[in-house]
Amino acid sequence: MSIFSERVYSTEAAQALESGGLHPLLAKLYAARGVESAKELGLELKYLLPPSTLKHCEYAAQILADAIRDQRQLLIVADYDCDGATACAVGMRGLHMLGASAKQIGFLVPNRFTMGYGLTPEVIDLAKAQTPKPSLLITVDNGIASHAGIDYAKEQGMDVLVTDHHLPTEQLPNALTIVNPNQPQCDFQSKALAGVGVMFYVLIALRAELRQRGVFSIESQPKLEQLLSLVALGTIADIAQLDRNNRILVAQGLKRIRESIAPPGLLALFEVASRNPKTANPFDLGFAIGPRLNAAGRLADMSLGIQLLLSEDPTIALEIAQELDRINRERRVIESGMQESALAHLAHVQPDEKPALCLWNPNWHQGVVGIVASRLKERFNRPAIIFAPAEDADGDPLLRGSGRSIQGFHLRDALDLVSKRKPGLIQKFGGHAMAAGLTIRQSDFAIFEEYFLQISNELLSDDVLQRRCVHDGSLSPDQFSVEIGDMLMQEIWGHGFPEPLFYGEFDVLQQSLMKDKHLRLQLKPAAAQDSPAKQVPVIQGVWFNRTQTLPQRVHLAYRLVSDRFHAEARIQLIVEALNDQS
Repeated sequence: MSIFSERVYSTEAAQALESGGLHPLLAKLYAARGVESAKELGLELKYLLPPSTLKHCEYAAQILADAIRDQRQLLIVADYDCDGATACAVGMRGLHMLGASAKQIGFLVPNRFTMGYGLTPEVIDLAKAQTPKPSLLITVDNGIASHAGIDYAKEQGMDVLVTDHHLPTEQLPNALTIVNPNQPQCDFQSKALAGVGVMFYVLIALRAELRQRGVFSIESQPKLEQLLSLVALGTIADIAQLDRNNRILVAQGLKRIRESIAPPGLLALFEVASRNPKTANPFDLGFAIGPRLNAAGRLADMSLGIQLLLSEDPTIALEIAQELDRINRERRVIESGMQESALAHLAHVQPDEKPALCLWNPNWHQGVVGIVASRLKERFNRPAIIFAPAEDADGDPLLRGSGRSIQGFHLRDALDLVSKRKPGLIQKFGGHAMAAGLTIRQSDFAIFEEYFLQISNELLSDDVLQRRCVHDGSLSPDQFSVEIGDMLMQEIWGHGFPEPLFYGEFDVLQQSLMKDKHLRLQLKPAAAQDSPAKQVPVIQGVWFNRTQTLPQRVHLAYRLVSDRFHAEARIQLIVEALNDQS
């Protein structure tokens, strides 16, 4: 059961935004998301936070400028998710644009199933076996917790430059330098910068450094802004909080995608996902493009995804994109089976009486545990950690887990508390407030669950565990229009700047099942008695993954979207919740 409430906003801020030229509905929505004046609406690149405020960013640029000049062998070590893949592609493309030769730079992605996460000593062994051997390793979207790997790299004669955004451990690794907005004494105002955003900032600083050295002029410098399509994808797919700085990066990236200023591989992903890049929006990136790229790292090898993003041949790019689409379909089947078995298990343990969920199964797949954790978190409004079997170097059984959290429960900090109360229980862990990963011994699962539930019980209040539906109020009958739908879909919504969710009373005229698992609806807003019938539209709606039918009159929370079907523009309501207590 959810508590429904309307999002609070300042009427003064809404009036100021409307006076600044914003549509009245958008003015209200923006005010409810903390925007107070029209001057905050600018999403041009000139409003980006300067690289000089990102700690060590300019020093990293000097290191890379010297490396390019001295023809040092460079190797980017990437993570195996969408953020890591886009960060790697941005780094490879950007360094080429700024003077690194094709022979001078390569990339490496650890195998998530045999090596786990981060710059481990095993990854260093792979790196030193490269021909020619790299002398400078550049981590993207990882490295902040890779103490052993970085120390081992130094022993092997390789320097390490860390670019990351994850929360650091109490002691920083002994890298050549670290660029991470979340490291101590970093004054960068956007702590939510994704890994791909950090790499983009390093490249911007590198271009400025090379310009200062006389390598480029303002007129002749490479247009790194062409890489923003990849920055937008990685930022949205990693569910980075959309503060103003990230909204600028995403807005500028989407602008370029709509203008086809994007790598062939990214455009090929739009094609296989049956999405139109000319109308690209954050939903496309988060729910259609990102999952297909992520599929490579989940079930196969993210090197395939990075090759796609680096390809300049549209034909080859389309072939790789089609393979990723096939892998993503396979991922969906695996995910469905895992979710069914998880729900079957939970049917006997009353999950609503637990503060958190912690499960494992010998048949589960390491690459899909994070998605299943997310699904269970959404279904039960509980932090969830899902484990799958793995092995260490000696063949001893391990469990690798991925967790997702709810607002008000910092998952990474909770794991840190577990590790301090029971030293040695967690072999390694990392992440942030809403998502984290960890490794434990298979024999320690019951002990870990006991400690994790204990910590969760201490930190989670009934108020935090109460499911809430915060909406943006109701729409008038004339606002159910394609124009309003188009306007909303072109805005930059996402984590921390939530997509509008409206609320209203409807008569259910028709309802039927679509593909045996989605509820298709024909709805009519319950209008005031004195409203002319012609002003009350009949609207199509869909409630995904719901099969239970609705009563004749309902109060629904919904998103308003527009689409084109056979050249006909129409609106649709995507139903998110039913207030069955109204």
